[in-house]
Amino acid sequence: MPDSTSTRLPLRIDGAELRLVRLPLVSPFTIATGTMTEKIFPLLILRSGGLEGYAEGVMDTLPDYLEETVAGAMDLLATVLLPQVLGKAFPHPLSLARVLAPWRGNFMARATLEMAFWDLWAKALDMPLQTVLGGEGEAVDVGVSLGIAPIAATLDSVASHVLQGYRRIKLKVKRGHDIALLEAVRQEFPDAHLTVDANCSYTLADTDLIRRMDEFDLDYIEQPLAWDDIHDHATLQSRVRTPICLDECIRTVEHARKALQADAARVINIKVGRAGGHAAARAIHDLCEAFCVPVWCGGMLEAGIGRAHNIHLSTLPNFTKPGDTSSASRYFTRDIIEQKLEARDGRMPVPEGPGIGVTLDQHYLSTATLSRQEFRP
Repeated sequence: MPDSTSTRLPLRIDGAELRLVRLPLVSPFTIATGTMTEKIFPLLILRSGGLEGYAEGVMDTLPDYLEETVAGAMDLLATVLLPQVLGKAFPHPLSLARVLAPWRGNFMARATLEMAFWDLWAKALDMPLQTVLGGEGEAVDVGVSLGIAPIAATLDSVASHVLQGYRRIKLKVKRGHDIALLEAVRQEFPDAHLTVDANCSYTLADTDLIRRMDEFDLDYIEQPLAWDDIHDHATLQSRVRTPICLDECIRTVEHARKALQADAARVINIKVGRAGGHAAARAIHDLCEAFCVPVWCGGMLEAGIGRAHNIHLSTLPNFTKPGDTSSASRYFTRDIIEQKLEARDGRMPVPEGPGIGVTLDQHYLSTATLSRQEFRP
């Protein structure tokens, strides 16, 4: 426990450790853009006066979600971002964010550094991350995201997760795997809280097909069109009754403002890594709240560190829709943290303690580490 705030703040970054970690998935996860069988991600540890702050990078190995890649992010962190902050002191995460702001794009790489500092800063204050972010509550509502699979297998999976109490079932869809799936699921589960996620697999030429989804009482249709096209989503929203939810399109608060003003999104998925960190994610949250547009926390198959960050962020008041912070055991046979992040009856408990409230399982982490770099001022 810190002796007092004055002995810790401002926080001087004394050192850092950057690992590349590989975790096999329990089962393959398929979406419109491809299939994942493992999660490979950067893990960053920042150190200051005996404290450690943790964050995961959420970029993929290939640029099939957004432009960033694991290899590019690792290089940018090691050669540019970490050298900018090592040996320097920052009184608040926003101070560090200003140092990172001049760099264009690379939101996920910047978020990795910024999120680790938020964890470090909250620990220096001896407060949970949710408290310093402005959230509250002991648990958050969670849903599940089901990958593309044969309809019969999907029905079994929906049944299992409804029985477990999950508050929302999200079905991954793509052209040719959509209406028949929805017909089958809605017929068998008439009262289920359903959404779909197309991961950019449609175009405006598919408007008639997408309009058919209005028949299935969906809470929203997530990112049906191109990853960088707010305008076409506004056009589509004017043609369908079901709310459009934007994910890939929203990387900055300016993107969110333009989408909301154009009525391109009536729900927004906030991913802290995609937005560049907690400060930007919170700004998007606040903007959506001002527009009376609900948000929820999206997931990128995070391991325990990233999942804990997401849970804490989800305690902010406008996260009124269930997020992707489901049980870690759905994805990994063993996590890199000592605590078990498991939902109970559709609610995920917020990890207790300073910062993100979880600690690294050092033994297992060592077996899952592909590479490791140490940094000093």
